Amino acid sequence: MQKATIYTRPMCSFCTRALMLLKQKGVAISEVSAGFDKEKRDEMLARSNGLRTFPQIFIGETHVGGCDELFALEKAGNLDPLLNGQ
Repeated sequence: MQKATIYTRPMCSFCTRALMLLKQKGVAISEVSAGFDKEKRDEMLARSNGLRTFPQIFIGETHVGGCDELFALEKAGNLDPLLNGQ
């Protein structure tokens, strides 16, 4: 199963929802708190092609987007194949 990296900020309900879904799926998660860390935020911006909203989610090296995009993948049945490297 692919590892997920999620850039979060404190008190973000979208971050919490995305983390909950990934945890329910048993995904190994690397959470990067970028809300108050300029260096981590700059890293997030570089990896996400300038997207500033939280969270920004990566499955392996694939940029998924934010919480809405993650749940859209799940609803369409495309999240599990992505997590399994397909």
